Amino acid sequence: MENTARLSGSEVRMLIREKQISGSTAGMAGGFAQANLVVLKKEYAFDFLLFCQRNPKPCPILNVTDIGSYEPKQIAENADIRLDIPKYRIYKNGSFMEEVTDITAYWEEDMVAFLLGCSFTFETSLLNDGISIRHIEENCNVPMYKTNIPCEEAGIFSGPMVVSMRPMTNNDAIRAVQITSRYPAVHGAPVHFGDPSEIGIQDLSTPDFGDAVTIKEGEIPVFWACGVTPQAVAMQSKPSVMITHAPGCMFISDIRDETLSVI
Repeated sequence: MENTARLSGSEVRMLIREKQISGSTAGMAGGFAQANLVVLKKEYAFDFLLFCQRNPKPCPILNVTDIGSYEPKQIAENADIRLDIPKYRIYKNGSFMEEVTDITAYWEEDMVAFLLGCSFTFETSLLNDGISIRHIEENCNVPMYKTNIPCEEAGIFSGPMVVSMRPMTNNDAIRAVQITSRYPAVHGAPVHFGDPSEIGIQDLSTPDFGDAVTIKEGEIPVFWACGVTPQAVAMQSKPSVMITHAPGCMFISDIRDETLSVI
């Protein structure tokens, strides 16, 4: 397969739709913004929109579709969110039911899709500054953890923040803060670094989502708010149905990274 880092968002989406890509999209379509997916029935849409507005670090909104629409036209041409993500997760009444590669059979006419900013987006800027990204180096998914940081409640939705972790040296961590602060639409600056127990994480070797990565001597864990947060929220809030991306398997848009930079 071609080097997916050099492909455009639309080219990677086509490979996903053709089932040639089935795993994490980290490092793919460099320079194009990636997004988390949450699909809910209309009756829950306002509550979730309010939840995102009250929790912009884990849930920064890039796009919301019209009721019944599966085409996020504002951020991607000729895209179909039912087909253009490698893997999806189906939650019913707070329980994870199954993982699928196509949600056409689950789509209903009263559904609304939310596309939320993803930290994979700013990884290109980190790499361009010489900061290594361990999960890309090790060809695995980014490690993600539930924390003891509560999200602000909205309607039926409440639950803990989920974070993604990247190990770095102290100098790289300082530079990463400077770089990612420019991207509030894709989680922005880290929410914590150093001792994971301070945010309720007891064992970095057993992430709640994704894969464990190597932490080398002299490195510290750096944690960013994560768009998998709605999945933890679904388990606690128990909407009748929530469809999401599988952790690490993102929707890749046509938006260029630099357009999301505020500096």
